[in-house]
Amino acid sequence: MQATLTAAGLSGLVFMWLSWRVVQVRASAKVMIGDGGDALLLSRIRAHANFAEYVPILLVLILAIELSLRATPPLLLGVAVALPVVRVMHALGMARPSPNALRALGTLGTWAALVGLSGWALVNAAGY
Repeated sequence: MQATLTAAGLSGLVFMWLSWRVVQVRASAKVMIGDGGDALLLSRIRAHANFAEYVPILLVLILAIELSLRATPPLLLGVAVALPVVRVMHALGMARPSPNALRALGTLGTWAALVGLSGWALVNAAGY
């Protein structure tokens, strides 16, 4: 459970940080609902929402793999630590003009984790 707990704990902290970033801009822009046409607020809302869209399935995959192996391989722990890092990179990149390396690396890192973990889960399900 080390990988799952690590990924979930770090992701929870990142999610709180992303929430705070939205609240800061909402307060300064005096926008209570929606984005009020504020580009910075919109980018922070989307970074927060994008995190909420991707991270749950990744956490489920990490947990499922860890439970199926009854152990925590170093590679899985590496993915658990890398996940919040690439999500922070993505969030910081959302506020920058495209294209930018932070957003691209955050996106590619997230997709690599999603594809890799999905494949790993399917291999474990097949009994290999």
